[in-house]
Amino acid sequence: MHPRRLMLGLASAVLWLRPMPAATLDEATRRLARDIFQQLIEINTTDSVGSTTVAAQAMAQRLLDAGFSADDVKVLGPNDRKGNMVARLRGAAGAGRKPVLIIGHLDVVEARRSDWTTDPFQFVEKDGYFYGRGTQDMKVNDAVLVTAFIRFQKEGWRPDRDIIVALTADEEGGRSNGVDWLLKNHRDLVDAEFVLNADSGGVTTMKGKPVNVDVEASEKLYADFQLTATNPGGHSSLPVPDNAIYHIADALSRLEKAPFPVELNPVTRTYFERRAPLESEQTKADMNAILRTPPDVAAVERLSKDPRFNSMMRTTCVATRLNAGHANNALPQLAQANVNCRILPGHSSEEIRQTLIGIFADPKITVRYVSDAGDVADRGSDRKAFAPVLPPPELLQPLERVAADLWPGVPVIPEMETGASDSIHTIAAGMPSYGVNGVAIDQDDIRAHGKDERVRVGAYYDGVEFYYRYLKAMAGRSR
Repeated sequence: MHPRRLMLGLASAVLWLRPMPAATLDEATRRLARDIFQQLIEINTTDSVGSTTVAAQAMAQRLLDAGFSADDVKVLGPNDRKGNMVARLRGAAGAGRKPVLIIGHLDVVEARRSDWTTDPFQFVEKDGYFYGRGTQDMKVNDAVLVTAFIRFQKEGWRPDRDIIVALTADEEGGRSNGVDWLLKNHRDLVDAEFVLNADSGGVTTMKGKPVNVDVEASEKLYADFQLTATNPGGHSSLPVPDNAIYHIADALSRLEKAPFPVELNPVTRTYFERRAPLESEQTKADMNAILRTPPDVAAVERLSKDPRFNSMMRTTCVATRLNAGHANNALPQLAQANVNCRILPGHSSEEIRQTLIGIFADPKITVRYVSDAGDVADRGSDRKAFAPVLPPPELLQPLERVAADLWPGVPVIPEMETGASDSIHTIAAGMPSYGVNGVAIDQDDIRAHGKDERVRVGAYYDGVEFYYRYLKAMAGRSR
């Protein structure tokens, strides 16, 4: 994933926050939820050597075993490694309302055993946490959704419309994005009135204590750019000032010192307005100050020191990879870097490419756009992130009711995810999309894409109960 809740950072919080409650689940449901979660974690779904098809087939079999019809559970994809599962819970007879689609991705980012304390592809429970690649991003919510569907089927519950779950390939990268492929090749299986994206939103906690419940109403646009500098090279005993590595290093240093301008939109303004009362006096004052026109410069500077707040206020670009030289005793003939950008709504990757060229101000460096599939082009895309839209009452009111039951007194706050997700495909297809999930992640323990990824055991079970209750509240016939 391009982590939706990437680098949330450590924020101030009031001292009276209540401890997180443990969901009240019967033992059979807890065992089912745990088994599904373990099964998913232990299936390698990385782009390099893994298979989302294996995971999709495993989840499909669980639904079939629970009594779903084969007509309502499909595994399909463009090749044998990039399968997607689409399952449909049929609504009550005569419901007549257009379906709701819930999306989540099965693929995970690469993980090396040598980097981890535990095996990233073994499900490990220790010290009150579940460890493994995907425990935060996002097999945790894939397991939640499959568990909810099985519970509904066993109860015989029928919503006021069909509910569709699509667990897909290549959200994290690769050439076979499952949501895009399904929309282009099997639109009838996933067509819906609106979309819930379980890969965003969630419960923000601090050391296990809830701060707020996030619902994603906007997100940034993901883009990679390849920086390249070349040189004829030569013997390293005859150094020249025109070194390709130095050009790249200087360019990245300039990027580090050139933040993009602050821009707030309706969603981020609402976020800061509602988050401010939960903060310390200084942070509260700063959040209110940036809402002025123009924003208070000193307040912007202080808030920018927190990575999450900084990324909510502006486009961010950061170096993520370096490659240079061909021998220890030779001048480099080629030096390259990858710059990863998360772009605010209203701006395109081509616009940001041109901005980067201006920041680097070095004719010896070329800046090229790298697509999600890894193709390199001289020009970026003109596509922009979708315009921020606050969630409608149909979605927000049941979310607030369920959140009040599970996390009393904790506010629901619309947010802009600072990463990116597959919502870009569903929104482009004309289906409004919102990030909703109930798994809590500590804002100072974000490990998605990183070492020793983990989730609190209690937070997982709360997430299981959340989606079960939320879908009933949102699509129940007596709501």
